[in-house]
Amino acid sequence: MISDKALIAETVILGDDVAVYHFSNLYGCKIGDGTKIGTFVEIQKNATIGKLCKISSHTFICEGVNIGDGCLIGHNVMFINDRYPSSLGGHGALASEEDWVLEPTTIGNGVSIGTGAIIMCGVTIGDNAVIGAGAVVLQDIPAQTTVVGVPARIIDRKQK
Repeated sequence: MISDKALIAETVILGDDVAVYHFSNLYGCKIGDGTKIGTFVEIQKNATIGKLCKISSHTFICEGVNIGDGCLIGHNVMFINDRYPSSLGGHGALASEEDWVLEPTTIGNGVSIGTGAIIMCGVTIGDNAVIGAGAVVLQDIPAQTTVVGVPARIIDRKQK
């Protein structure tokens, strides 16, 4: 099911049985089989979403974010891809893509990211990690852990 009110560019690669709901904006990205994209979601170029994921409403997934299979991304989750953003480039004019440094972010399989979390660029979140609602992730998160807070800190480690 793809909503007629979603903006999906020709550059998007959609897997089988992908659902994209109203008022979403997708361009230059790849979405895996069976994934559901909620309302008011933006997924930018060179981002990938694995299969069987749920991306909740009002989430922003920027260029350079790679999300594994079976992930839940809660409402209003924000990913960041530039550590030092600026309106102006070094030449004094409005900044362009040449004026920033993309730092890729990797989200493992089975990760759950709670509502309102912010994921800083350049981090890796390991398989089956849980990111609490409102957490701000500034560094890598090991697999099988639960983190909460600002900045995010480990509160639980699952047994493998």
